[in-house]
Amino acid sequence: MDLVRHLQCFVAVAEELHFGRAAQRLGMAQPPLSQRIQRLERELGVRLFERSSRQVTITKGGTLLLEDARRLLAHSEALLATARRVQEGHSGLLRAALPPDITGETVAAILAGFQERRGGVELELHELSTAEQLARLASHELDVGLIHHPCDVSGLELDQVLRHELGVLLPHDAPAARLGTVPLSALTGYELILFPRAHAPAVHDDLLTTCARHGYTPTAVRHGQGTSFTRGLLLSRRAVAFGPRGAHPAGDPDLVWRPLDHAPLARRHSAAWPRGRGDAVVRAFADTVTEALARTATGPDLPAGPLHLRPAAEYWI
Repeated sequence: MDLVRHLQCFVAVAEELHFGRAAQRLGMAQPPLSQRIQRLERELGVRLFERSSRQVTITKGGTLLLEDARRLLAHSEALLATARRVQEGHSGLLRAALPPDITGETVAAILAGFQERRGGVELELHELSTAEQLARLASHELDVGLIHHPCDVSGLELDQVLRHELGVLLPHDAPAARLGTVPLSALTGYELILFPRAHAPAVHDDLLTTCARHGYTPTAVRHGQGTSFTRGLLLSRRAVAFGPRGAHPAGDPDLVWRPLDHAPLARRHSAAWPRGRGDAVVRAFADTVTEALARTATGPDLPAGPLHLRPAAEYWI
């Protein structure tokens, strides 16, 4: 039963106390209106009107329900109005996510940029790994996210994929720290600090495969993401970490960041949302994220055109 439509019929008859005038007001014929009232009475288990050949009167039960019906209709109209504003990008709630490795400066730029674009929209921002974002996008618990590639993007639409070249963060007294650019093979003998594989399995495996292809197989892989924890691992072990330019905190004399020779490693990311759900607000967030990331990119952006599947894998790059 279409409850809203049936309540509209109830309120119209209650206010007109005449089925003919109520039907005219609703733009419908009188017999379907009478049928809707009868069905509503059956559903509620309450007789709403007393009918005779000369008049229609509202019952005591109908009178008690009338105000509630009016309130429900008012809430329904407000809901529809809000939905229209959300569709047009003027107000509402946007559930969005960013990965943990995004810099604080980038997060601030995204928040400021989105506020400027869509100040009437409440932004509910979460810090989630790519795997967590993919799960929430699939279950529609998230409207839009920033994901790392490669990953399985079945059922998603993507914005432009951006590429940030990665360098290496290492102790200041490491031999490789004296080089202008560091070949991956020069890191032989070092452990690698890397995010947990469960956060982005394909990205994790792709990075280690690229390292091995260029002559670097870590003696061990240590999991760490927080700045302080990673710094401690770098200083207490023969370990290195990969990150974009700016990953080295300014004024830290114990660590240095160096670009990698021939830029073999890169971080690729894009905004993503469930296919068919990219309304104006989602696209405004995607545009804001792309602009914020592009300002900090150290390498050329990948084209925004069609992406290609990796051979024998259902991951996008």
